[in-house]
Amino acid sequence: MSLLENVEGPGDLRDLSAEECRELAAEIRSFLVSSVSRTGGHLGPNLGVVELTIAMHRIFESPRDTFVFDTGHQSYVHKLLTGRKDFSALRRREGLSGYPSRAESEHDVVENSHASTSLSWADGIAKANLLAGRTDRHVVAVIGDGALTGGMAWEALNNIAASDDERLVIVVNDNGRSYAPTIGGLAHHLDTLRTTRGYEEFLRWGKRTLTRSGVPGRMAYDALHALKKGVKDALAPQGLFEDLGLKYVGPVDGHDTESLERALAAAKAYGGPVLVHVMTEKGRGYIPAEQDIADRFHAVGQIHPETGLPVAPSRFGWTSVFADEIVRIGESRPDVVGITAAMLAPVGLAPFAERFPDRTFDVGIAEQHAVTAAAGMAFAGLHPVVALYATFLNRAFDQVLMDVALHRAGVTFVLDRAGITGDDGASHNGMWDLAMLRIVPGLRLAAPRDEATMRAALRDAVAVDDAPTVVRYPKGALGDPLPAVGTLDDVDVLAEHPGEGPRVLLVGIGAMVRTALAAGAELAALGVPSTVLAPTWVLPVPSGVVKAAGEHDLVVTLEDGLASGGIGAAIAEACARDGVGTTVRTVGLPTSFLDHASRDQVVEAHRMSAGDVVADVVRALGR
Repeated sequence: MSLLENVEGPGDLRDLSAEECRELAAEIRSFLVSSVSRTGGHLGPNLGVVELTIAMHRIFESPRDTFVFDTGHQSYVHKLLTGRKDFSALRRREGLSGYPSRAESEHDVVENSHASTSLSWADGIAKANLLAGRTDRHVVAVIGDGALTGGMAWEALNNIAASDDERLVIVVNDNGRSYAPTIGGLAHHLDTLRTTRGYEEFLRWGKRTLTRSGVPGRMAYDALHALKKGVKDALAPQGLFEDLGLKYVGPVDGHDTESLERALAAAKAYGGPVLVHVMTEKGRGYIPAEQDIADRFHAVGQIHPETGLPVAPSRFGWTSVFADEIVRIGESRPDVVGITAAMLAPVGLAPFAERFPDRTFDVGIAEQHAVTAAAGMAFAGLHPVVALYATFLNRAFDQVLMDVALHRAGVTFVLDRAGITGDDGASHNGMWDLAMLRIVPGLRLAAPRDEATMRAALRDAVAVDDAPTVVRYPKGALGDPLPAVGTLDDVDVLAEHPGEGPRVLLVGIGAMVRTALAAGAELAALGVPSTVLAPTWVLPVPSGVVKAAGEHDLVVTLEDGLASGGIGAAIAEACARDGVGTTVRTVGLPTSFLDHASRDQVVEAHRMSAGDVVADVVRALGR
């Protein structure tokens, strides 16, 4: 049996020799490449933390000692070492989550997929341990250097540093990257730490020289103190952490298990908060990932393990449309600037950055700063386009409301991966934005259905200079064009199915337009007349939708956001305000956290398919 096959839990690691630890690391990397290439998942981050995770489990005793990973996509090795070796359904329904999951194991505490939160979690757990008298327990927070660009991490550091007796070890996994190279002042600081090795040696040399010179003790002490002070900022920028009151250990080679164990053991024995600076290489041990400069292996679909190439080439997708159109807009609009939060390539701003480097701002994992900075740019005459995953805008709602909307700032938000995303689970489904943004005064929101409406919506959005605008689009490939057959007060009509009897109005929102069309066709086959509307701009509710509702006997709205408080609810309220008494039935997602599954499985589970819509309509009409 291989070493990995013999590891059923962390206790099995502690009797391994140093050589066996190296063999185990190699086996884990081979397993990860083989498994993740079949299922897809976060490959590069996990290849980089193999030795680190082994060392953590050898020095600390999970679950008595609490491990928190930030972000949790670097927890695959932790899963393996805590007995979870069936990766055959990784990120699929009823398989392993792509993040830590309390439902899977007592070794998992935080489903940490929204970055920069681990230190606050760790601080809270460590404080609770102290109050409960659990002084024999430690909390270990593994935070990627990219996550340290988030303001919440620094809020936590400020509080941790004031707690001298917390048994808390902060492991900074410093690979110089998050999704992409880490940016900002912190990155430059860590770069200096990585390349500055001579501080302690320089101080030892100074101490020896002073001792040999015969300088009296007190004078020698004062001279040494002055020497430390004089060289600290130049040769020891770890002072940034030490000045906060944190004990600093490192830098440590993150691929040398023995060095890691010594550093972690020292941190464990200290009895207070300690920061261990670990240098790792993202994609370590897998040549295609090591040679990658575009971070394509941060997260992969199914790939050929030998080459790293996709098994099936990706179809032209929604993100590519945005990437192309924003460059075109930038050519004619010098006031348009791009802002993102450590996801330049994933959200499609990389081509804009290449064309307009001075007009592109990657702020790190700091969505709140991104949004408020955008408000400032708008005040000063620019039109910022803030591109984020839909789920990550949740983190900056207050800034959207109070900094952008309150000040009537012309800022455009482009939300990638809106609606059901599926595989990454509860935290990544972009299902909250419609209900959340609906309550923002003055905000206008578009949910395009195809490439043409996407390009038009983006151009319309950046033309607004006195209010926030939002363009949301789903994850994945584009479908075929969905042309209108007519309009009603500027709302696109996509299908008319005439007939006798009660008439049904189907209103499709964004990705759900195709479902509305399919449901309309099925109803027509049953002899039920219907109209299919596809408004691109859904907030505020278009007058054409309300007018059409008054001309039908039943309205069914379809969206891949929350049914409660979403666009369907807004349409129902608008109809009630205007005295339209037609019943409005909303089809959407429940107000609950959804387990990881494919989009089709989520749609099926929550009765959002065309067949489900038709069955509900038939029942409602008493047919």
